[in-house]
Amino acid sequence: MGRSRSALKESFTAQVDALNHEGWGVVRAGAGGKTVFVAGALPGEVVEYRIRKRERSHDEAELVQVLQASAERIEPGCAHFGICGGCSMQHLSPDAQLRVKDGMLRETLRRIGKVEPREWLAPLAGDSWAYRRRARLGARYVHAKERSLVGFREKMSSFVADVRQCPVLVPPVGDMVGALSELLTQLSIPTRVPQIEVAVGDNATVLVMRTLSPLSGQDRQKLREFEQRHAVRWLLQAGRPDQLEVLEGEAPELWYELPEYDLRLKFLPADFIQVNAAMNRQLIGQVLGHLQLDGSARVLDLFCGLGNFTLPMARTAGEVVGVEGDAGLIERARLNGRANGLTNVRFEVGNLAGPEAGERCLALAGRSPFTHVLVDPPRTGAADVLPALARLAPRRLVYVSCHPGSLARDLGILVAEHGFSLQAAGIVDMFPHTSHVESVAVLDGPGS
Repeated sequence: MGRSRSALKESFTAQVDALNHEGWGVVRAGAGGKTVFVAGALPGEVVEYRIRKRERSHDEAELVQVLQASAERIEPGCAHFGICGGCSMQHLSPDAQLRVKDGMLRETLRRIGKVEPREWLAPLAGDSWAYRRRARLGARYVHAKERSLVGFREKMSSFVADVRQCPVLVPPVGDMVGALSELLTQLSIPTRVPQIEVAVGDNATVLVMRTLSPLSGQDRQKLREFEQRHAVRWLLQAGRPDQLEVLEGEAPELWYELPEYDLRLKFLPADFIQVNAAMNRQLIGQVLGHLQLDGSARVLDLFCGLGNFTLPMARTAGEVVGVEGDAGLIERARLNGRANGLTNVRFEVGNLAGPEAGERCLALAGRSPFTHVLVDPPRTGAADVLPALARLAPRRLVYVSCHPGSLARDLGILVAEHGFSLQAAGIVDMFPHTSHVESVAVLDGPGS
């Protein structure tokens, strides 16, 4: 259901009971007796709010004013918070953000998975500003303002937020948003540029401009001048995401380092990498610490991507096999393995979704069983490979998750149906100031 004019005008007052999984305040009995989610409201507060969108099961509302504030409310670090939809929890103290995310994980594992770890891990956290090295920024020319806007979408809207800088993006991109807006305004096709994708490595910053019409010669010159002024490289995407045109010269090379393991991983601008470099290094350390590998370990890494975990594990284990459905990522993972001088690692292309996914895992096991397994799936989880993991019966399995719901479902199956025991679980604050919950779970295999 959509908005109505009366819904936009009328306001209500209520006490907030909790936060939902998007970081919005929950009012249990709102207008018409329905649950209302209020953006920017915190538990325990008394707030005035205005309904912006009505759904069958709940309403969504904007915060008009806080009448009684929570002791954990703080001043947001970004002037655009509340309008820009890139962050949802800047108004909550960093320690409170961790408690909320930790609580979300605990509640989800108990409610969906019916599981409880023997140990709850302390949250992993780091600097909450200037951390985001990958982002997809919207772009839109606004005729009323006679200029282009660049940034994340507004809350409860498809419009691009009118911002000049973004403190969660890594340098130099965070302070470049206003300059990007000015650049797009000056192009001959400002209405035909819908997005700019950001990819920042340890060595370079690449901006990928999506274009729906050809750029003029003068447009290209403006982009070249922008490159020189801001020390970035442009790529142009007129067709498919994997068909990128270099603005000028050789294609830019991107890489990030994992110094603890003497590794350098190359990647392409559209490749998946962990958004937060510092937290990625902490996460790898935690995962390897719980796996407890030695020279006799044979490790299966499912959903391995570029080898972000595979290659560090190969520094200690006897053999590591990485499996990933994206052939391009596997090609680059193999290149990364060779470039880092690792001969005990193998990468295979394998679709890990669907009825045959489990048999592929078993085929890779061969005659020698895997002693350890790492699973790092997308939001949908790893349900299709769980029966195969049970048949492999590793001594230890570590599950890295970006979605508490699918993690809880899969852990419940591994424990209740396949005899695994959940030893530990905890959160990793990969996306500070957002409601995104990254987490790690440690399981011992059947008979361990």
